[in-house]
Amino acid sequence: MVLVSAVIPTRGRPELLLRAVRSVLAQTLREIEAVVVIDGQDLATEHALETLAREDGRVRVIALPVSVGGSDARNRGVAEASGKWIAFLDDDDEWLPGKLEAQLEAVAASTAPVVIGTCKIIARTPGNDYVWPRRMPEPGEPICEYLLARRTLSRGEGSIQTSTFFVRRSLMLGQPFKSGQLKHQDTEWLLRVGRLPGAEAVFVNEVMAIHYIEEERASVSSKANWRYSLAWVRSDRHLFTPRALTGFVLHQIAPEASEQGEWRAFPMLLFEVLRHGKASLRDYAIFLAMWVLPRRRRRYLRDWIARRPALRPLVHSR
Repeated sequence: MVLVSAVIPTRGRPELLLRAVRSVLAQTLREIEAVVVIDGQDLATEHALETLAREDGRVRVIALPVSVGGSDARNRGVAEASGKWIAFLDDDDEWLPGKLEAQLEAVAASTAPVVIGTCKIIARTPGNDYVWPRRMPEPGEPICEYLLARRTLSRGEGSIQTSTFFVRRSLMLGQPFKSGQLKHQDTEWLLRVGRLPGAEAVFVNEVMAIHYIEEERASVSSKANWRYSLAWVRSDRHLFTPRALTGFVLHQIAPEASEQGEWRAFPMLLFEVLRHGKASLRDYAIFLAMWVLPRRRRRYLRDWIARRPALRPLVHSR
């Protein structure tokens, strides 16, 4: 009997995918399956999976004839899954062996009507490893504000990364990923589901996954497209509280625009927050830093501070 189905969308990264699938098969929880959804024609990935699928019958491969995008590929995996629970894994990430067993135990103990299981991760960059999230949600704190209302310059303060999602299949069937969403797929889903009555994020307060970021390889999330991000905020503004909207616009969209040298975005983003958000002086200070400090400089500063433990409380203080 399959208890948990791991759903992994992929395309064009067979070496990374094999690492991800092997981390699923290495789980201490054995009543599982790995549902790999190949998003469009990709013979190299199909060939890479052939041996693994022959060796372990828990590997299922769904090869789509045309690309449908990450949201719809995940939804297809959920539709084909056999497990009561769904755990998502990005093809360039990996799980530690006890992840699914620990999450199943945690969500089973929750009485919340809508449970979003998650855990801590190692955010692995070329310069350093970081443990995310750096804090847990406060009592009564909306999920959108926990994720988006940043209090520091660096990422990872509040975090529920896609490769940590652990939810009932019935929830995913009723609340699938938004079809056609090009970016922020996980954020849109979390904000939408987080508004459901009784929704609760259930954390395993241990590192259970490794999330690889900021490596020089193509991904949808790494492509700066601030106009798409701003258009999404405007179309789904109902998902954001004023504080959450401020955090997303000033701390996530601004770096995208800054990276492209789009200074004309500066007044547009500021106006969006003044009209619909709720900002503090700290928010504006972080916003300015996103424009003044290039991304590479911010990464260097972050890694430099991480190697000096005495400075960490100053950077990550509330």
